[in-house]
Amino acid sequence: MNQEKALVWFRRDLRDHDHAALSAALAQADTVYCAFVFDTDILVALPTRRDRRVHFIRESLVELDAALRARGGGLIVLHGRAAAEIPALARSLGVTAVYANRDYEPAAKQRDGEVAGALEPAGIAFHTFKDQAIFDGNEVLTQAGNAFSVFTPYKNAWLKRLTTADYAEWPCQGRLAPGDGRGIPGLAEIGFATCDLEQLGIRPGMSGARALWDDFRQGRIERYGTLRDFPAVKGVSYLSVHLRFGTIGIRELVRAALLADDKTWLNELIWRDFYFMILDHFPHVVGHAFKPAYDAVVWDDWPDGLAAWQEGRTGYPIVDAAMRQLNHCGWMHNRLRMIVASFLSKDLGLDWRLGERYFAEQLNDFDLSANNGGWQWAASTGCDAQPYFRIFNPVTQSERFDPEGKFIRRYVPELAKVANKYIHAPWQMGRVEQESIGLVIGRDYPAPIVDHAAAREKTLARYAKFRN
Repeated sequence: MNQEKALVWFRRDLRDHDHAALSAALAQADTVYCAFVFDTDILVALPTRRDRRVHFIRESLVELDAALRARGGGLIVLHGRAAAEIPALARSLGVTAVYANRDYEPAAKQRDGEVAGALEPAGIAFHTFKDQAIFDGNEVLTQAGNAFSVFTPYKNAWLKRLTTADYAEWPCQGRLAPGDGRGIPGLAEIGFATCDLEQLGIRPGMSGARALWDDFRQGRIERYGTLRDFPAVKGVSYLSVHLRFGTIGIRELVRAALLADDKTWLNELIWRDFYFMILDHFPHVVGHAFKPAYDAVVWDDWPDGLAAWQEGRTGYPIVDAAMRQLNHCGWMHNRLRMIVASFLSKDLGLDWRLGERYFAEQLNDFDLSANNGGWQWAASTGCDAQPYFRIFNPVTQSERFDPEGKFIRRYVPELAKVANKYIHAPWQMGRVEQESIGLVIGRDYPAPIVDHAAAREKTLARYAKFRN
């Protein structure tokens, strides 16, 4: 072993096991320091000082620090511009290299470039590793050597290339250096307030991820393909926020998905890699359509329509229930994400970027690549997107995926007494029926903000010139 000191910079990988950068540092250096930065470049841009994600990160760091301390180490936690704080810390510790796991977002790549540039004059190396994806960079390309833009051929190439080495666990054994003794700062120290994580049943950290993972893989993973589209049913893993912040690693999940009889969940994990790849190779998707021609789509300017969508008062129960779920707990079922995204762009005629931005503010599991990919898919502006003429009908989607209205009634309680017959389209009730249950449409619950059939025709005309 080389007698060297190294610094591992934790970012979206808040665990002490199966961690590529930590494993590499422990293999190369005699002493390894661990650090995290509450990056003000990110924090100052958040719309509120009461952000569940910041709270989740802080509590996850407490658990990570405890795990590292149990191994003789500990976290050094800083608050400032990461591009300045990491080089300064590396110099003060006298390390020969900084180790970090790769991030594919344009701003993160720019930040890492700054860090590498600041370390170079001091003779400190900056090493990055693949950790949040199974494949990245140019590992999965078309036969012509280009990045894929269609999912199915990408998936086939991904599976063909896969070997056991790609999802093997990274060992993390070796000597860790103690932290600086200051522990993890409280939220108030970095300018934030506590949130309602415990009340909402959100358990941060590796232990929270482990509890959800154990629950999912003991039976539900085998039925994921059958149950995943029904928001009133416990069918999904609920691990998205943990994958986002790396309190659980992707390789462990892929190992289990490969063993499952139903490969639907594996398919979703490959979609995650696919969207990382798209963001990495086509960074113009941030703020622009993947297909440049679609930047010319003329969207409606309707602030009241946007507000109604955001607040869950469109008059379409499944849309309103989904948006109220998002506003309440910072999470939304994936089927509902597709429904509300289609509704915003194709029923309300509003720019998909408005919805993308709102999700970015509200989602606990916000990930730029998946969020952008999902919104562009729904708006038919992205790679391998649904055709522009495929327009979800919010009523039939509701009838199919929440047939008894259980999910709707949970988040739109004013509809609690509406019979199943009308729960998906309560405006179809007669006035006498409405008054009999104390629910008058237009007074106690909104009438539909748009007529779906008319909106559909308008959308077809809007997209017609971009037909391909």
